[in-house]
Amino acid sequence: MNPAQGWPFWLRLISAALLGAIAAFGLAPFGIWPATVIALTLLSPLFLTTETRTRAAWLGWAYATGYFAHALSWIVEPFLVDVQRHGWMAPFALTFMAGGLALFWGLAFWLVRRPDSDGVSQAVFLAISISLLEFARGYVLTGFPWAGLAQVWVNTQVAQLLSLFGPYGLGAVTLLATLPLGAALSRRDGYVVPSVLTVGTACFALIYAVSRPAVTDTDNVVRLIQPNAPQHQKWDPDYAPLFFARQLEFTAAAPRPDLIVWPETSVPAWLGSAQPYLTAIADAAQGTPVFLGVQRGDGPRIYNSMIYLDEDGRQQGLYDKHHLAPFGEYVPFGEILAQFGIYGMAATTGNGFSAGPGAALMDAGKLGKALPLICYEAVFTQDVLTAPSRADFLLQITNDAWFGTRSGPYQHLAQAQMRAIEQGLPMMRSANTGVSSMIDPLGRVTKALPLGQAGFVDATLPNALAPTVYARLGDAPVFVALLALYALLWRNAREQQ
Repeated sequence: MNPAQGWPFWLRLISAALLGAIAAFGLAPFGIWPATVIALTLLSPLFLTTETRTRAAWLGWAYATGYFAHALSWIVEPFLVDVQRHGWMAPFALTFMAGGLALFWGLAFWLVRRPDSDGVSQAVFLAISISLLEFARGYVLTGFPWAGLAQVWVNTQVAQLLSLFGPYGLGAVTLLATLPLGAALSRRDGYVVPSVLTVGTACFALIYAVSRPAVTDTDNVVRLIQPNAPQHQKWDPDYAPLFFARQLEFTAAAPRPDLIVWPETSVPAWLGSAQPYLTAIADAAQGTPVFLGVQRGDGPRIYNSMIYLDEDGRQQGLYDKHHLAPFGEYVPFGEILAQFGIYGMAATTGNGFSAGPGAALMDAGKLGKALPLICYEAVFTQDVLTAPSRADFLLQITNDAWFGTRSGPYQHLAQAQMRAIEQGLPMMRSANTGVSSMIDPLGRVTKALPLGQAGFVDATLPNALAPTVYARLGDAPVFVALLALYALLWRNAREQQ
């Protein structure tokens, strides 16, 4: 007997929201993955008590709202940089973001609920439906896959399955290992098969993780610079020269590395007028190549960019960020509004950043080819999959000062670790306020500088592994398999009516 069967609906909604909030403890910085597993398992009994599709949708939305509200609580931090001007927006931003993303889960619950159907089959159907809607969340309207379920497995052996299935596939595995089990246990019968599948999945993950190849190191040492410039002071004319001088000091320190990486927008001038700054960087680097972040203008357009200075201090590479943050770096539909005379939101008039042409490789001299990622581009697996060819390493520069000091920077780091596992490539990561780190192809942080600390870290660059299954095939096989399963389950449900 399902213990939640006799509860009033409002109590079930509150319970679902609380379970969702508990599930988010599986994400960084907590990393309590059993909380996510238990919360998902307990979601099924609540789902199976819903009498209509509408109630199922509300329940799914409540669970996901609780989850995203906790997971994305860091999103209020950018509005607190200038509290007097923007602080009032913080609760609205979190509410609309959490509630908006939860709509995908609400739709998944609405699509599959049939009160007269078997509980376990309904839970399987729900797991497939949520997995497909998670694809939509990561791709539709530029996507926002932050807090995907696969992220709870970072720093565990289960995370190695990312090299096989990618983030959406591992999320689907997580759902299929928990929701059907919860449905079976709530009915107290027919739980043998779901239990075997759950245990079998865990055993397969562990065996696969142990079989992953060992990682070796190159002879190259990379210096990751972390100036720790608070966002409210970063562009202040009284402080910007101090932060720049701090980075020069870290760059000039002995012993000499083989490559130096500065974080996003680390030069306090536009690229067109930054030559004195670039000369100072080259002098401090003493013949060591440098990657660094800088803003640049091209006519009325502006770009968030990364450049490469070679051993002689000459600019030899340029990358423009192409996956921009809506409302953070540009306003959606600004170009359409400009056609009606509203130019204040159009990127073509310099009111917001313009997107670069797409993923590209940058030459890093003797270290090989780098795949550059600026800020939250590392959140999107598709931004790595669409690279024109395989890189030797991933390179992320970011300004996580926007994300505060609680969960945001750690969740951002976790997603960088996921990209490394998926591709079998090392990642070097320079973050303004942290966490600057070297990540090996198995997603392990080999060396890092703590959050909120100014300094630098010299880390040996690991060798890349062979291309993973996921790196070769991408998301398509998982998506097609989930779609085929959904179609099969939908057909069976129709035949049973």
